[in-house]
Amino acid sequence: MTQKLVIIGNGMAPGRMLENLFETAPGLYDVTIFNAEPRVNYDRIMLSPVLSGEKEFEEIVIHGDGWYIKHGITLYKGHRIVAIDRARKTVTSDHGLIESYDKLVIATGSVPFIIPVPGKDLRGVITYRDLDDVQAMLLAAQSREKAVVIGGGLLGLEAAAGLAGRGMDVTVLHVMPTLMDRQLDPAAGYLLQKELEDRGIKVLCKANTKAIVGDGKVEGVELDDGRIIPATLVVMAVGIRPSVALAKDAGLAVNRGIVVDEGMLTSDGNIMALGECAEVAGQVYGLVAPLYEMARVAAASLLGDGTARY
Repeated sequence: MTQKLVIIGNGMAPGRMLENLFETAPGLYDVTIFNAEPRVNYDRIMLSPVLSGEKEFEEIVIHGDGWYIKHGITLYKGHRIVAIDRARKTVTSDHGLIESYDKLVIATGSVPFIIPVPGKDLRGVITYRDLDDVQAMLLAAQSREKAVVIGGGLLGLEAAAGLAGRGMDVTVLHVMPTLMDRQLDPAAGYLLQKELEDRGIKVLCKANTKAIVGDGKVEGVELDDGRIIPATLVVMAVGIRPSVALAKDAGLAVNRGIVVDEGMLTSDGNIMALGECAEVAGQVYGLVAPLYEMARVAAASLLGDGTARY
C-alpha cells in the first residue's frame, strides 16, 4: 500500500533525498511538498551569479515543474506550514490547507540572523538568503545609489560584489579585524580586502553597527564610534540559524537544530529532519556535501534500511 510522505521545505537536501528515493522505489510513497517560497527547487549556491547578472534564475533550477509532474508529486508553492499535529499526523499551511501523513520530513533550512539594533525594520533593510532577497537587491540596484553590507563573510562579500557589479556604491562593514576571519588568516584577509578595494568596494573592519538610521526608510548606518555611513540599501549577512520553531512547537527534541539520530529520525519515529535545520551528533551543517549525505541516509531510512547511518 502506498504511504503518504509529506515534506516541509523544497530545498537542495530534500530534492536530493527524493532523487535517491525515486531511483530505488519510485512508487513507494505518494509525495506532497509544501514550499514556503512560490517556486520550484533551485540551487541556492548559484544565487550570487543571478545577483551579478551572470546567470538567470531559469539556469539555476534543479527540478522544474515537469519533474514534479513526472514523479506524481503534489507541490504547494507559497505554502508555509504553521503547525504539525503529531497526534492526528497532519500539517497545516498558512492558507488553511490540512494534509495528513504517514511519514513527515522537516527540511525547513535556516533563517538569517538579524542584528537586534534600532532601525532593523526600516524599509530598505534586507537579508541575503533566497531568490526574493536577490530580487529585492536587484530592484534597489537600479537606483545606483549607496549600499551597505553588514557582514564580511562569504555571503556578505558575494552580495557586495554583486551589487557593485550592478553599479551601486558599496561599503562592507565587518566587526572583526579582517574579512572572512573564520576561513582566512589575517594576512589572507588583508589581501582579500585590498582586492575588493581595488574593485571599488569600500571595506571597514572593526566596525560595530549601533543603529540603522532613517525616517521610514534607510538613510544610513550608524557605527558605535559615531560615524554614519550613508545608504539607501542595507544588506544583513551576518550569519544564519537553523529554522526550528515549527519542530519546537510540535514538541520535538530541539537543541541548536532539530535533534535527529544517525538515521535522520527525530524524537518522533514518524518524523525525520534533514538539511540545515537538523542537528546530528551535536552538529549542524550548512555545506552541501554533508546535506547531501543526510539526504542519502534519509532516503535509505524511508526505504526501510535500518542500517543507514550518517
